[in-house]
Amino acid sequence: MSIDAHSGRAIPAPMVYPFPVPGDKVRLAYRELHKAINGTEDERRGLGNHALLPRPWAPATCLDPTLRHDLWQWLDDVVIWLNREYTWDVTALIPNCWPLHPHLVHEIAVLADQRRRAGLAMTSDALEEWHRYCMPAFSDRMRNRLRAHCDDEHKRWPGRPRHNEHIAETNTQRREDAYALDVDALPASQRTHEQQEHPPRLGLVDLDTGEIHDDPIGTEPRTRTEKGPRE
Repeated sequence: MSIDAHSGRAIPAPMVYPFPVPGDKVRLAYRELHKAINGTEDERRGLGNHALLPRPWAPATCLDPTLRHDLWQWLDDVVIWLNREYTWDVTALIPNCWPLHPHLVHEIAVLADQRRRAGLAMTSDALEEWHRYCMPAFSDRMRNRLRAHCDDEHKRWPGRPRHNEHIAETNTQRREDAYALDVDALPASQRTHEQQEHPPRLGLVDLDTGEIHDDPIGTEPRTRTEKGPRE
């Protein structure tokens, strides 16, 4: 119950609020997943490659812009609902900067999906499991990872310097050379026919110092892709 600011009178309000309903695109994604499992053969075939179907509990699989927008809106509604319905102490509140924390985005998407599924069940068993395990485990992990970093305002990722060091050119090359040397050390009898016909072209590297010697094995340079964001 809330109080009207002008009259000072109490405004009736429900004791509990319903779990947020996702938007049209998210509901469509769930319907297609349901057809992929329970649909007719024609329905299943019409969905194309089932591995490519978007899964709302894994936001990175939702590549359609409208679906992606609907998903963020739904998850934001879920966060507001969780903070209001399941949180009393401020230390358990999901921070308003949750979209800036990838670990929270991943977990909130799964938490929302599990709660949605539990709400559709014909008995209370699934919801009891969600109350007993999903929600408390999420809250514990969130507190352990965030600690007090975002209590007042969003803080930059403390692990960024080490992440940038990990993906630095020298360290990345050292790891890739170690991988290549491990593959090269496999007994010839365990290699596939294709590998035997096209052996890896490597440069010699000192694993203690990381020094790459100038005497390459083969002539073609090895390439790699970017491993993550840089600032």
